[in-house]
Amino acid sequence: QVQVVESGGGLVQPGGSLRLSCAASGSIFSINAMGWYRQAPGKERELVAIISSKGRTKYRDSVQGRFTISRDNAKNTVELQMNSLKFEDTAVYYCKVDSYGTDYWGKGTLVTVSS
Repeated sequence: QVQVVESGGGLVQPGGSLRLSCAASGSIFSINAMGWYRQAPGKERELVAIISSKGRTKYRDSVQGRFTISRDNAKNTVELQMNSLKFEDTAVYYCKVDSYGTDYWGKGTLVTVSS
């Protein structure tokens, strides 16, 4: 069994910051990419940022320069630092872990950007 658990969501004002964390545990012996996705109400889930096992990162254009993804391979954790948050960043954020070609998803954490 593999468990993926996100934390760190909440309510923040526009321009504020939040840090999301994700921990993978269980029968994971090797993790390839780790990523953050989000799904806003009425919209499809979309990639926010992804980081390879060697630290290569990729961001969607709308968060480039505002969000930073990082990971700790020893702890099987990945974090997403979100700065200069905007209304349109409101969504449920999901963590995805790729292990041997199998994707494991967390249940998500809600980020609400509101004044």
